[in-house]
Amino acid sequence: MKPISIFLISSISIALVLFLVRINIFDGEIIYVTGIQRFVEQAPISLSYFIGIGYSASDMEGIESFRLLPTGYLMAFVLIIGIPGLIAYRVYLGRSKKQIHE
Repeated sequence: MKPISIFLISSISIALVLFLVRINIFDGEIIYVTGIQRFVEQAPISLSYFIGIGYSASDMEGIESFRLLPTGYLMAFVLIIGIPGLIAYRVYLGRSKKQIHE
């Protein structure tokens, strides 16, 4: 397989797991509204919340919205783009080394 296809397959695989399984590892904020009061709580959240998977309607009572913090975005980028990039680069280096020795 070519390194670019390895990158795409691993990136899509990791993204599917992170978006379809409730894994609360990303730094985020949950915005609560109770009456006229609004407050923000920092909590680990899952990417699956953004597509509506992993919570029920009763879990969302009192929650106005949620969002990732910059560190949460960074972690998502590293997991979805960075790690597959390193894997693909490693495959590329292994093939170049193999071609040199032939």
